Amino acid sequence: MTRLTGNALRVTVFIGENDTWHHKPLYTEIVHRAHTAGLAGASVFRGIEGFGASSLIHTTRLLSLSEDLPVAIVIVDTEERVRAFLPQLDELVTEGLVILDDCEVIRYVGRADEPDETGVKGKRSL
Repeated sequence: MTRLTGNALRVTVFIGENDTWHHKPLYTEIVHRAHTAGLAGASVFRGIEGFGASSLIHTTRLLSLSEDLPVAIVIVDTEERVRAFLPQLDELVTEGLVILDDCEVIRYVGRADEPDETGVKGKRSL
């Protein structure tokens, strides 16, 4: 089990939910590459309204349910690991926004059903 506490770096990628990479959702490709790179974790958040460089407002309201809604992918790990992953984001994100923030990890605990580095399943912490 990866343990991450203390100073870390958060990368947030803002794209559209309809953005693709080789006919797959771009956010899926970013998450899978982050996993393959061994990063501590990645989450995808779907926005309900927003606009970016195009200045078009995308929203879930009224008849706009099929609009290209904003998506944020958030990845947190050590600065070294995040910076090593940035070239992949540079390759994948042709339109969007990528930002970096310093952050502090207070608690990072895996699920109880995931084995630790010795292969033993741990107790669930709440």
